[in-house]
Amino acid sequence: MSIRMLRTLIAVEENGTFSAAGEAVFVTHAAVSQQMKALEEGWGITLFDRTRRTPELTPVGRAIVTRAREIVAAYDNLLPSVLGDDGLRGNLSLGSVPTGLTSLIPFAITSIKARFPDLHIGVTPGQTKELLIDLERGVLDAAVITKPHVIPHNMRWAPISQEPMELLASVNVTSDDPFEILATQPYIRFTRKALLSDFIDNWLQEKNITVKDTMELENLEIISSMVHADLGVSIVPRRSVQPPNPLPLKHIPLGDDAPVRELGLMSLANTVKLRVLQEVEAELLNAVAVGRFDPFPRGAG
Repeated sequence: MSIRMLRTLIAVEENGTFSAAGEAVFVTHAAVSQQMKALEEGWGITLFDRTRRTPELTPVGRAIVTRAREIVAAYDNLLPSVLGDDGLRGNLSLGSVPTGLTSLIPFAITSIKARFPDLHIGVTPGQTKELLIDLERGVLDAAVITKPHVIPHNMRWAPISQEPMELLASVNVTSDDPFEILATQPYIRFTRKALLSDFIDNWLQEKNITVKDTMELENLEIISSMVHADLGVSIVPRRSVQPPNPLPLKHIPLGDDAPVRELGLMSLANTVKLRVLQEVEAELLNAVAVGRFDPFPRGAG
């Protein structure tokens, strides 16, 4: 057994086939097959059910993959821990809900890269429920997500910001009454795949508001563009970090009892990358404190 073989095994689980795993770890399909057979023979177990057209991991195989992730993570952290740089180099895989990708995440990563140039942060977009699954599987090191109803016992939650929901409307909408606007204007719904959609729908039900759905979208920038084109109104989170060039839109408060989305940084509680995640958390909090992402401030350069 070698770390290389364990990485290949993990790649098979993540990519579904030997061919796709080979592309991920830069070896041939035949090499993947040979490595997997070597593991099975060395351990005296069956990792794959080969009676299927595409070999699938057995229950024992899946259990082995879970432990293999821990071993590979510990191996990757071995040199940084000895050298004393606490993992502030190498790779960090970070997930984020789409609403954080235009301002909050780039602000934080820009600051981190300026301080730790040897640290590479890869970003994966997704909805909260999807990102939680990737965290559990070890595909991601951490993710900026909406706080779930229940935080898994094996996860660490670090709150970053609170974003109350607001009504987004075109400047052509003359009324400032959110209830009147919602009753009369076409409604652009946040995708039901997003956890924050539950908060919004619950609030609408509590207020006995029936909206006229016209679209269902999952990207805040696209929703803003549709609203700007006067194609409807939408309830969205009031972003804690504003993007560089926001569209001219009306941002109408929903009242003191408006639903609030809490954003935070989620990671496995036993992560070996705690030190670097503390830096990520600090920069996310700093971004919220500044409140606007401006990559090219006036007078710079």
